[in-house]
Amino acid sequence: MPTPCDGEELELTILMPCLNEARTVQACISAARGFLASHGVKGEVLVADNGSTDGSDRLAAAAGARVIRVDRRGYGAALMAGVHAARGRCIIMGDADESYDFSTLAAFVARLRSGAELVMGNRFKGGIEPGAMPALHRHLGNPVLSFIGRRFFRIAIGDFHCGLRGFSRESILRLSLATEGMEFASEMVAKAALAGLRIEEVPTVLRPDGRGRPPHLRTWRDGWRHLRFLLLFCPRWLFLYPGVALFLVGAMGFLALQSKSVVVASIGLDIHSLLYMAGAVIVGLQLVQLAVLTKWIGVMAGVVPKPRWLERVERFGSIEMGLLVGAALLVAGCGWSVSLVDAWSSSGFGNLDPRSVMRHAIPAVTLVVLGTQTAAGALFAGAVALTWRSSPSHSKA
Repeated sequence: MPTPCDGEELELTILMPCLNEARTVQACISAARGFLASHGVKGEVLVADNGSTDGSDRLAAAAGARVIRVDRRGYGAALMAGVHAARGRCIIMGDADESYDFSTLAAFVARLRSGAELVMGNRFKGGIEPGAMPALHRHLGNPVLSFIGRRFFRIAIGDFHCGLRGFSRESILRLSLATEGMEFASEMVAKAALAGLRIEEVPTVLRPDGRGRPPHLRTWRDGWRHLRFLLLFCPRWLFLYPGVALFLVGAMGFLALQSKSVVVASIGLDIHSLLYMAGAVIVGLQLVQLAVLTKWIGVMAGVVPKPRWLERVERFGSIEMGLLVGAALLVAGCGWSVSLVDAWSSSGFGNLDPRSVMRHAIPAVTLVVLGTQTAAGALFAGAVALTWRSSPSHSKA
C-alpha cells in the first residue's frame, strides 16, 4: 500500500526539539539545510523550542529555520507540536545538540521513498564515538530496554531509543501519541508496531554532543519511565503471562494437596502450602482478568488494534456470562462453607482438627473469592463500556 512518502517528490520536514541549545542549534540547522540543498529535496527545517532561555529560538530563526514555541514542557510535547506544525509529508527528527549529523540523512530519505512508515536509526550498528554515550546507557540501559521492546512488540529493532528517526507524518498522527516526556520515544515505536506500520532501520553514528552542559536525560528516572511505559503498554508480559503461570502452579499444587499431604524432595507440604496455592490461584486469575481488561480498554480507546484472541474472548465472554460464572463459583463456595458449618454443628461445635477441616475450608473460601472477583470484573467491564459509549468523544465518532 502506498505511503505519503513514496516516490521521488518528497516533501520533508527536518524537525529538531530544542531546549537551551544555543551552542549547537545553528550548526545543526546549517547541516540540515545543506542536506536539503545538496540532495535536491524539497523541505524545511523546523525547530520546536520548548522554552529556551538562552536565545536558542532567535539563533535558530537567524540560521534559516522555522521556529515554533511549545509552552508545554517535555521531549514528547515538543516533538508532537512539531509534528502537527510540520509542512512536509515526511519528517526526520533529531536532537539539536550535534550528536547526530544532519548532513547524512540520505539513507533515511531512501527508506521513506521506498515506502517505510517509520525509519529508526541504529547507533549500535552505525557506531558510537568515544564519549558519546555513558557506559551505563551503552552496555545496560539501551540494550536491556531494546531487548524488552523487541520481545514485547515482536519487532526486529536493535535500538529502540535512537533519537534520529524518520516517519510519515500521516502515519504517526494516526497513532495518537500521548506521552510528553522521554518515554515518547518508546511510545512511537510500540504503537507503530501494534498498528502494523512498516518499520525499518539504518545505521546511525552517534557523536559526543556539543552542548557543554549536562543532558536533559536523567538515567534512572527516564529509564524507569521507558520501562514503565513498555510494561503498561504490553499487558501480556505485565499481567497475562505471570497470571497464567501463577494460576497453573497454584491449581496443580491445589489439586495435589487438597486431599492429602505431599512430600517433594524430602520436604513435606501440607495445609499451609495448600493455603499458598490457593493464594496463587486467586492472584493468577486476577492478573489474567487485568490483562484482558487492560487490552480491551486500550482497544476501546483506539490506542491499540484489536487482537484476534480478544475477539474470541468477547464472543464468549459477555458481561452476563461473567456474572453467571461468578455466581456459580460464589454459590459453590458458600454452599461448601455452609456444609462445613453444618458438620461442625452436628458435633456440638466442639474442637476441630485443622488438618482435616482446612482441606475443605480453604477450597471453599477460594471459590468464594474467585466468584466475587469474576463477577466484579464483569461489572467493572460493563461500567467502563457504558461510560465510554456515553462519553462525548464516542458520541461524536
